[in-house]
Amino acid sequence: MAEKIRILLVDDSAVIRRLLTDVLSGDPQLEVIGIAQNGQIALEKLPVLNPDIVILDVEMPVMDGLETLTEIRKRQPRLPIIMFSSITERGALVTLEALGRGANDYITKPANTGNMTASLQRVRDELIPRIKVFCRHLLGPALPAFTPIARSAPRPESVARPAEPVARPAPTTPLNPFATPAPIPRTVGVGRQRIELVAIGVSTGGPNALAALLPRLPANFPVPIVIVQHMPPIFTRLLAERLTAQSTLPVAEAASGEVLQPGHIRLAPGGSHLVLERQVTQVRLQMNQDPPENSCRPSVDVLFRSVATAYRGNVLAVVLTGMGNDGLRGCEAIRQAGGQILVQDEASSVVWGMPGFVARAGLADAQIALNQMAGEIMNRVRTLR
Repeated sequence: MAEKIRILLVDDSAVIRRLLTDVLSGDPQLEVIGIAQNGQIALEKLPVLNPDIVILDVEMPVMDGLETLTEIRKRQPRLPIIMFSSITERGALVTLEALGRGANDYITKPANTGNMTASLQRVRDELIPRIKVFCRHLLGPALPAFTPIARSAPRPESVARPAEPVARPAPTTPLNPFATPAPIPRTVGVGRQRIELVAIGVSTGGPNALAALLPRLPANFPVPIVIVQHMPPIFTRLLAERLTAQSTLPVAEAASGEVLQPGHIRLAPGGSHLVLERQVTQVRLQMNQDPPENSCRPSVDVLFRSVATAYRGNVLAVVLTGMGNDGLRGCEAIRQAGGQILVQDEASSVVWGMPGFVARAGLADAQIALNQMAGEIMNRVRTLR
């Protein structure tokens, strides 16, 4: 019989602790074994309760989330930790810092909209799947094949290898998120066209993956880069600022009407889809508020479909670590247009959901370790240039 996932909640708000306890206790596979009002109390309870995962508030008195996270990582480097952050500038800044210090993921607190039912549902939809992904080993084989690896755990180095298609067909409408899609026949001549754009899709584990990848690209990078990172508003702007400080290439949130420029990196703003529109010799960025796809806005699928239309086979798509299957349908469009697709390999991914779906569908040209991804991108971009 599968074990329950044992959860320690750390938050200074009694209302939030009760809300989270009610939400999590409603799932038969989860058990809240303890609560703590601040980080100091949490550290005292940690060796006694021995939880499987910690839900950690960002801002608390006595010992805040960052201090607590740092201390937990010293004591238990592989214990999964999900930050619980407010949608404020300070909350976003601290959350990004927490991810850099080893937090596995985060969710944002419900906005004060007065609709408690909707707030509870959003927390349920966002938090419970993350808990189950990071503690999948406790639940047996019934869960979908996402493979989490704690960010602080050592990962084996791996080399680029061809993706192995799986030939089992699966329904395509509606999309079954747990099925293996049938491979799409490779377009004749794929990989023989010059790359004019790099498009990146990423989710869980993305801020750290981007921080590892983008600084390795040279200042004379010859084509534009567009990115969808699943994040709420405010977070994406601060992430862009953080990345531009670490990289030789300028990183900024995308702005509607902006013309794409070689060597510039543009990040889809949280809460908006990013699409590319070709206008004769120029390609412009546009944002829209169309409905979410795969429960995401921005969505990788939306961006990738527009990329396939605007650039046809002259695009390199890169799918990095992330939970779920956003990007799969967009990769189908890029593949059919003759573009190239790379996915992050399982060993170096925090969660092999998004890249795993693309790889198992036979859409990826190669699976690449994160520490080799920049080199592989440069090799392909330099071809025929």
